[in-house]
Amino acid sequence: MGLALALALPVDLFAITVLACAIYYRRHRRTDLALAYVALNVGVFAVSALMLSQQVSLGLAFGLFGVLSILRLRSDQISQRDVGYYFTALALGLINGIGASRPAVMIGLSVLLVLTMFVADHPRLSNRSRHRMVVLDTVHRDEERLREDLERRLDARVRKFEVVDTDYVRETMTVDVRFQPNPPPAPHVPAERTVPLARTR
Repeated sequence: MGLALALALPVDLFAITVLACAIYYRRHRRTDLALAYVALNVGVFAVSALMLSQQVSLGLAFGLFGVLSILRLRSDQISQRDVGYYFTALALGLINGIGASRPAVMIGLSVLLVLTMFVADHPRLSNRSRHRMVVLDTVHRDEERLREDLERRLDARVRKFEVVDTDYVRETMTVDVRFQPNPPPAPHVPAERTVPLARTR
């Protein structure tokens, strides 16, 4: 078991480094969450490896990690994207700590998790559709006018929207909008000026 854990530890550290630093931090530039993912992963790996060596029930281990994950998610407001990275870091720690005795399966699952997050959170996919809560300083009673106002303010094509709240006293609306940003305008290239050639006698 000691030799298996000696192999599993560098695999786990390499996987979480790629996930937290090479993928998450380079795309979202949040040092606090990148550090949290690394700390969570290493902590889960250490506890799961200790439980495995002490022959603790896996049901108890998963129950403990479930309680810890719920407490962590309720202690801070993070986006759904960050939640995905959070659970991937937790799963990497579990897989590499518990699956140390089966290195082929452990490495394969770690690669699968990291590649899944790399593809799922790729900028080419995430930039196609965006989500935002918009508070308007006016109340629209017509859906088409509301859509036109949202598209003008967001400079985007609105795919779907839902009115969350309407305040007729303050004349405000809160709208949940999913939209696709308009492509940036093509750069203007000035026409080349042609200089007439001097005539030679």
